[in-house]
Amino acid sequence: MSVFDANKATTSEDAGKIVPRAEFRVFGQGIIDIVKPAMWNAQATLFKVRHSSEKYILSRHTNDVNVKIRDGLLDIKTKVGETEEGYEIFQPRGKFQFPVKKDELATILENLQADVELSQDSYSFDNFLALIKETDGLVCVSVHKERYGFSVDGVICEYGRILFNGAMVETTCVESENYGAMETVIEKLEISGFENVNYLRAAKRVVGME
Repeated sequence: MSVFDANKATTSEDAGKIVPRAEFRVFGQGIIDIVKPAMWNAQATLFKVRHSSEKYILSRHTNDVNVKIRDGLLDIKTKVGETEEGYEIFQPRGKFQFPVKKDELATILENLQADVELSQDSYSFDNFLALIKETDGLVCVSVHKERYGFSVDGVICEYGRILFNGAMVETTCVESENYGAMETVIEKLEISGFENVNYLRAAKRVVGME
């Protein structure tokens, strides 16, 4: 399964069966100018370009729960650990279509450590965004991604330009179940000296939550 596969609804049970990949990701300015020459020197294979507009739900209480809306699906992943190298591992927990059922949404909000009493049996897209706006400690951030997927030595990578509420930063990442191969590719892309920062922390820095 590629990170560039078509997005589709997934139950929490099925999501729990997915083997999670570890990820090393960096954000900043001038990242692409470093990565593009390095990736071709490493004989990279470019396989997909994707544009997407998403919404990330940030919680002041945790950096371990990735909740976003993309392609009309409410997507949640939770951090389940780190490798010895410090690469983060996020386990998919489900992709839910709107309207989202009360019990599914309650689990998501519990992971976000948000104290919310749900009064409806299900929540539409607009209902959900209104709920987030009204909930202390939660912030919705608009994110536009222009991502270029490629592989080096069979390891999935990407670079891209990301807009957080209109503020542009560049990013690149390496992800795999093979941590040793990841380390080699990170060296080849000349990004080993950068801080590993996930989307949540990057978005928080841009909007002033970190």
